[in-house]
Amino acid sequence: MSIVIMVGQLILGLSILVILHELGHFVAARAFGIKVEKFYLFFDAWNIKLFKFNYKGVEYGIGWLPLGGYVKIAGMIDESMDTDQLAGPPQPWEFRSKPAWQRLIVMLGGVTVNIVLGILIFWMLTLKYGESYVPNDSVKYGVVPGVVGKKIGLQAGDKITAVNGKPIVRFDELISSKVLMGNTELTVNRNGHDTIVKVPANILNDVSDYGIGEFVKLRTKFAIDSVVPNSYAAKAGLLKGDSIKAVNGVAINFWDEMGTQIKQYKNKEVKLLVKRHNDTLSLTSAVNKEGTLGFADGNYGIALTHDEPTIKNIKFGFIGALPIGASKAWGTFADNAQGLGKVFKGEVKAGKAFTGPVGIATLFGSHIDWGHFWSLVGLLSMALALMNLLPIPALDGGHALFLIIEMIKGKPLSDKFLERAQIVGFVILVTLMVFVFGNDILKHVGKK
Repeated sequence: MSIVIMVGQLILGLSILVILHELGHFVAARAFGIKVEKFYLFFDAWNIKLFKFNYKGVEYGIGWLPLGGYVKIAGMIDESMDTDQLAGPPQPWEFRSKPAWQRLIVMLGGVTVNIVLGILIFWMLTLKYGESYVPNDSVKYGVVPGVVGKKIGLQAGDKITAVNGKPIVRFDELISSKVLMGNTELTVNRNGHDTIVKVPANILNDVSDYGIGEFVKLRTKFAIDSVVPNSYAAKAGLLKGDSIKAVNGVAINFWDEMGTQIKQYKNKEVKLLVKRHNDTLSLTSAVNKEGTLGFADGNYGIALTHDEPTIKNIKFGFIGALPIGASKAWGTFADNAQGLGKVFKGEVKAGKAFTGPVGIATLFGSHIDWGHFWSLVGLLSMALALMNLLPIPALDGGHALFLIIEMIKGKPLSDKFLERAQIVGFVILVTLMVFVFGNDILKHVGKK
């Protein structure tokens, strides 16, 4: 059932994005009196269609190949490669007979809709949920670095106060693009002294391998809130309200220290020094093969009450939410552009940077959370806008580039050149799709 929910959310999200993108081309073309022959969600490759109907001279339908969609515009060399109609003289209702500036607007119609959609989604999410964050100055015990954080030199208890000399206001800035794009310097207060930790340009490779959670997390203290029945914790006699102060004689102050110590004694017993009210007790507990006291949601058989900083919540009105939402949308666009640049420069491996349908479905998750769903659709809308702006023949950006060249030259490029460019672009896109699908599958298999 979880796979069905994942796939269902993926198809719904992509359908919304594709339909609205193609609607942008459709509306712009019709506004200039250009005939649109087809409007398809997904591709009807080899003329295989799941559904179709005709309305006012336009064939609307759903293809079988869920790799996007298209509108077939009369008199235009596009992915359909239908060049028969180009053999005759240009007709006034054809794409090729319109001024270059009108054709450019038609080609950028889809990207424009994606950008507007992304801004609208983030605007509405900001209006509904506001913003919640942990003020960095309220972080009591610093951070706990994961595999990635340790690799660059961070240590448990470090208090990160600035990025490139600019003070950090929100703790989540540490897992934002301003840090994880690399080539940054973190000002770290360690044992009362400031030091600099450099974040390398290629850190995204490690983040891709281990996950963003393996960079840094808040360091917290803990107390037992409830014990899972029949767990090793329960059999050892641990109760709600207990505090574990030592494991085999090693002092425990923070939750990360608890995990580190317990994992050293897989399939063994440990002695726990426990504070219960005003008493101090010594208890013995077995540790299972995973290195926990009784697995339950990763919490060592114990539901925890964490000593965490206060979370600050900000609510916005209808107008006030707009600039915040627009900033988030443009921020994702800029992050994707910067990440793409790092791939071209060789700082990030392409296999680490690109995610296909399998990876995207995983991001949607196995349960329905509409806030998360729309947030991800907003991110994908801005990513789709960027990808379509790339100057690759067959993409909107490629068509736009040729039209700009035409406007500069004062005459159009030849149909033969455009046909060949379309074929080259199609080969590039198929190659990219094969790479992305293969990369997705390898990532998924590698996690098994």
